[in-house]
Amino acid sequence: MAIPRTGRVLVARAAVALVAGLAVTFSANHSPLFGLIVFGIFAVLSGIAIVVFASAVSGDRALDVTQGIINCAAGSSALVFCSGSVEVYLFLVGSWAALVGFLEFYSGFRVRSRTVASRDATVIGGCGAVLALVFVLIPADSVLAIGLFGAYAVLLGTYSMIAGLSILWNTVTTCESAPPRVGVLCQPGDEKS
Repeated sequence: MAIPRTGRVLVARAAVALVAGLAVTFSANHSPLFGLIVFGIFAVLSGIAIVVFASAVSGDRALDVTQGIINCAAGSSALVFCSGSVEVYLFLVGSWAALVGFLEFYSGFRVRSRTVASRDATVIGGCGAVLALVFVLIPADSVLAIGLFGAYAVLLGTYSMIAGLSILWNTVTTCESAPPRVGVLCQPGDEKS
């Protein structure tokens, strides 16, 4: 059975998000240093997954590569400035969430009539936008900010894992034979010979 790239990228991103969320959840250390390191690793690995599977998220390679680069840049910045304050953490994570959330929402909205996976991109992008808004409104408290990011990562990971596995389990042998209700965005090479 073929495995669409959309499902693979969702599962890969879900695994990264779940590890980050669980690291925050089960750590008593909610210092800015810990938060910046966890976010940095999460964003870099998410960016790499998006770039590796570029065009699987939105069907637009340039848009996906841009999103992956923003992830990698935000994650690298967090790792470089990991000794920063909670304000640095709020700025980096909030800016990242706003940019990536908008791009993901836009990519899902753009392909809404071609694939059911567009709904997943729209929901994930909307969650990123909500995280950005929350980071603008909350006080500069590292325990609260890092805890909220951990909760976001667990929710994102759970949703993405369910969405990715749903796509993988609904895969058909060839994209040409896929019924319209499956909604899998087929790319060249998705079929198994």
